[in-house]
Amino acid sequence: MVSEAGTELHTEEYNWAGNLRYAAAEVREPRTVAELQDLVAGASRLRALGSRHSFNRIADTTGALVSLEHLAPAIEVDSGSMTATVSGGTRYGTLAAELQRQGYALHNLASLPHISVAGAVATATHGSGDRNGNLATAVAGLELVTADGGILTARRGDTPDFDGMVVGLGALGVVSSLTLDIEPAFPVVQTVFENLSWDQVLENFDDVTSSAYSVSLFTDWNGDRIGQAWLKARTEEAGGAERASFYGGSPAAEARHPIAGVSGSTCTQQLGVPGPWSDRLAHFRMEFTPSKGDELQSEYLVPREHAVDAIQTMRRLSHVVTPLLLVSEIRTMAADSLWLSPNYGTDSIGLHLTWRQDQPAVEAVLPAVETALAPFGARPHWGKLFDAGASRLAPLYPRFADFKALAGRLDPEGKFRNGFLDTKVFGS
Repeated sequence: MVSEAGTELHTEEYNWAGNLRYAAAEVREPRTVAELQDLVAGASRLRALGSRHSFNRIADTTGALVSLEHLAPAIEVDSGSMTATVSGGTRYGTLAAELQRQGYALHNLASLPHISVAGAVATATHGSGDRNGNLATAVAGLELVTADGGILTARRGDTPDFDGMVVGLGALGVVSSLTLDIEPAFPVVQTVFENLSWDQVLENFDDVTSSAYSVSLFTDWNGDRIGQAWLKARTEEAGGAERASFYGGSPAAEARHPIAGVSGSTCTQQLGVPGPWSDRLAHFRMEFTPSKGDELQSEYLVPREHAVDAIQTMRRLSHVVTPLLLVSEIRTMAADSLWLSPNYGTDSIGLHLTWRQDQPAVEAVLPAVETALAPFGARPHWGKLFDAGASRLAPLYPRFADFKALAGRLDPEGKFRNGFLDTKVFGS
């Protein structure tokens, strides 16, 4: 259906996992920034909708939803400043392929290349690697359609409160484009090891996570073995693809999927075969349905100093979480200065939980998981299922009050507010 304004109009929309139906009466899909500005200016309540990979209602509203999926990617590379500017609704897989074609790279990718750039940045979505910040740390500039339909341009180093605007949770406006740091393209080899020893990994945790450019550990938290370790090594790094064993684990003989029993054919190339960063840093291939689909997700980011203790705590919770799990992933991220980033001020590990699609059962165990991880200052991923409200989240973020004040200045009438933000950010 096409509206009088020329934008696509849809109703009765669901998120990617199918666990929630959006409350919005309509989803509009402008094809130009000018159309987007008109939509924002004319709405009383509005939220931006990314690739729908959030598992909670962060992107929902009782007003209008707006998707930027039909805006042209508008990928522009500036080799002088080593940046690339792209429209907010563009998916990382699309951007990565074009950058690789031109000989450039992003510093990292999330496990799924299917997610939108603006949505991933707004929620501080991440890949892995001890020295790698989350995806939002690459943002050098952004353009925001504000509540009155105007354009606000912000640049790192030039704009006051820029670090508060990047991980904006959609509370400040609609991000129409972003400028990202880029670097020369680089090849990567990916090797999977199976059945690692928990004891060896925890005794040598720093060595494990620094053994490649990006390292992921997959487990169900049960028993004394870790199911898989995925090592993504830049080819100039020594040893990543040449190991005969890895902390008690052996190289996989064929392509693996993180979830047991699922074909590895949908995953990016493994087995130590070199290839472009754009085809290795994500876990899943752009041309296939990502991950498993019928699942739910939660994730908690824990300061690196508490990594081993937090992991041991999760192992002790196995009787609670394992029966509901498809798989869990452990990753690492570098510290940043973005106000609402779960990595603000601290190197972190991510404790990711991919749940079976039983939302009542999952929501029933989340308080126990969060209580157990609370002594470590665990911060939940903004786009996934978690229980904590604003009163518990605020003490975890030194700039929490500053972000609320920034939102009040940019959106004084609360046009971009919704139930999720009222509960998780603006509530008492």
